[in-house]
Amino acid sequence: MPANFSSFPDPEPGASSGLGPGTPGAPHDWPALLFGVLLIVVTVCGNVLVCVSVHMEKALKTTTNYFIVSLAVADLMLAVLVLPLFVYSEFQGGLWSLDMGVCDGLMTMDVLLCTASIFNLCAISVDRFIAVSVPLNYNRRHVDQRQTGLLAATWLLALAVASPVMFGVNDVPGRDPSECKLENDDYVLYSSVCSFFIPCPIMLLLYCAMFRGLRQWEEARRLKLRSSIQACRRLQEAAATLPPLASLPPPLPPFIERDPPEGEEAGLRRPSADLRAGPAGTLSQVRLAADPNKKKRAKINGRERKAMRVLPVVVGTFLFCWTPFFVVHTMRARCSTCYVPPGLMSVVTWLGYVNSALNPVIYTVFNTEFRKFFKKCFHRCCM
Repeated sequence: MPANFSSFPDPEPGASSGLGPGTPGAPHDWPALLFGVLLIVVTVCGNVLVCVSVHMEKALKTTTNYFIVSLAVADLMLAVLVLPLFVYSEFQGGLWSLDMGVCDGLMTMDVLLCTASIFNLCAISVDRFIAVSVPLNYNRRHVDQRQTGLLAATWLLALAVASPVMFGVNDVPGRDPSECKLENDDYVLYSSVCSFFIPCPIMLLLYCAMFRGLRQWEEARRLKLRSSIQACRRLQEAAATLPPLASLPPPLPPFIERDPPEGEEAGLRRPSADLRAGPAGTLSQVRLAADPNKKKRAKINGRERKAMRVLPVVVGTFLFCWTPFFVVHTMRARCSTCYVPPGLMSVVTWLGYVNSALNPVIYTVFNTEFRKFFKKCFHRCCM
């Protein structure tokens, strides 16, 4: 995602010279320093908790959460590698006093990590769409080759978007050494389109298709469950009119000699041990023995549906935080006559970085498993 520090706005036409952003001797911005340090601490602590919780909590070891860990790693690296230098420049009133090579490295990491964040969200939408569209071929418990490829492609594409900064696209003639920003307007447009304006519509379309398919699946599931309940009631009514099973002759030996599968063997042997319980008890026992893993699968599906409800909130928060920045950032690069107030540029830049601290809060509020683990960690720390 392209970066342009809010401390480096172009001066308003006709404005008198004096102390301001990027001017030596500008007063220190203590509120920016305090807010920046708080933002770094919250971002680091929250995303570390997300990574640790998925590593330690068995209930959180799902493929969706592995993608969320990748997103948390991008936010964590942003807080460690980008935000300290950004906060330092803000505290200095916008003056860049370090080497320009450090500036280019900072711009590269900023573009890389912010782009990786949105590509991770896009990869999550692709993974969820596949899980809903072809559920029988989807591995819910372990990361397979397809999901590993998605994770690798996320970071490789983000590196491809950020790599031009490393190869000198930011080294333009007449560059001001007191400012650290993306200098090439064509690259600003390229990175904005690749990092935001193309992935976001694709991501939104995939989520719309995913939730439409999920709603159809839920309706079919309810219809099948209703028909199964009705059939079970009819069988129970018919079984109630039959004589007790104890008076029937013993079953004949099987005429085909073979070893039944493990599931089938359990389904055949368990009811026969309890046939004397009567018709009503036999039906329920047969249903449970025929599919012993049915309850477990239903629990996994329920957990997945809860996790999927969190994702639109994460995506919506990301769009709310970063859309203003990209609109202002692109307009400023392509419209040389447009004046962007320094305060507006500062607000949209800080808002974008705040998004890295919001995702762990969203998981805590909307995901039961994350909330339980976070409470457990806080309880241990307070004891």
